[in-house]
Amino acid sequence: MHQFFVDSSQIGREYVTITGADVNHIRNVLRMQPGEEIRVSDRLGADYFCRITEVGESFVQADIVSRDEVGTELPSKIYLFQAIPKGDRMETVIEKAVELGVHEIIPVAMKFCVVRLDEKKAAVRVKKWQAQAESAAKQSKRSIIPAVHEVVSFREALALANQCDVRLVPYENEEGMAGTREALRRIMPGQSISIMIGPEGGFAPEEIAAARETMSSVSLGQRILRTDTAGICMMSMLMLQLECNRSEEQDGSIS
Repeated sequence: MHQFFVDSSQIGREYVTITGADVNHIRNVLRMQPGEEIRVSDRLGADYFCRITEVGESFVQADIVSRDEVGTELPSKIYLFQAIPKGDRMETVIEKAVELGVHEIIPVAMKFCVVRLDEKKAAVRVKKWQAQAESAAKQSKRSIIPAVHEVVSFREALALANQCDVRLVPYENEEGMAGTREALRRIMPGQSISIMIGPEGGFAPEEIAAARETMSSVSLGQRILRTDTAGICMMSMLMLQLECNRSEEQDGSIS
């Protein structure tokens, strides 16, 4: 079932009206016809199962069949502070992080980042990254399109990360997985979570020192992971923990 996002103003009591670029995609690429079912989200967390009734040149109308009460969002908002990697690896991080349930991605320019972006180049990259996030959100049936923030400095990133309830910084010199397991186990439903991922060249000494003052340093295992792998690994761990917690809570295992 294909997924589409609309503004809440396009959702009525009985039907949804889709406009913009998605009309061409539905009409000329997917070649969908009346009677086919789609999933529509209002970007705010409300999801609907709909059935197409009309495919026009500038709009698509679909009747609301039912509301998806379960949804696809994690019970906690995860903010991924990702040091900018070289090449197209940021696109991979964004795609996979969105699939895994990230709420927002904040690209960070750190001291040992290989890539240096001026303001103009950064704006172009962020626009491209946001399009990647939207594509991944549609593919993975997200209820929202995670925002890709403008590029920030490490100091700005740390200030933003410290606003979250749970603050994690994977660090290659941290030993043992017991601390990682305990940090994940302590996360309560609804708590906001920030993850600070270092660059290809590693955290500068002053950066990791500052991060460890306010964030919990955790290990991702005995192997050294690339910066793009580290972010995806941390997101996978969090998704598993949060989904398991939710399942146990629904089953009555957690009081």
